[in-house]
Amino acid sequence: MAEEEQRGICVRDVTAPSFIEAYAEHLKNSDKFELPVWSDTVKTGVFKELAPYGDDWYYIRAASIARRVYLNPGVGVGQLQRWYGGNYRRGCRTEHFRKANKGIIRSVLLQLENMKVTEKLENGGRRISRVGQQDLDRIAGSVFREGEED
Repeated sequence: MAEEEQRGICVRDVTAPSFIEAYAEHLKNSDKFELPVWSDTVKTGVFKELAPYGDDWYYIRAASIARRVYLNPGVGVGQLQRWYGGNYRRGCRTEHFRKANKGIIRSVLLQLENMKVTEKLENGGRRISRVGQQDLDRIAGSVFREGEED
């Protein structure tokens, strides 16, 4: 038991849905992270028919992007577009892959950068800053402890 307590819990140690839910709640309660005025009307990609239904979808996407940058340092907007993209279903014609909305990803990354969670790399892309890594690991540790109690 003493060996487990010495080892720190990071984002890789918890399941993605539980971490994203907890970090989205943290962002929602934070006064530094603001919801854009266009968030209720914008679609997340060309391949979608409607805008997201949930009120918290922007915070959930931001938490997911933060986790993705944590796991893949050096990831850029284009790579995140491919990650969140999907098939554009065109009726009876064949499906084609389409990238996700670039503006949403860029606005989330800018807000995370202003919060000092991410930082730009010299050769392009983003990575989690030291402060951001401590923040994400602290939330992952609380999620891990909640999972152990249940």
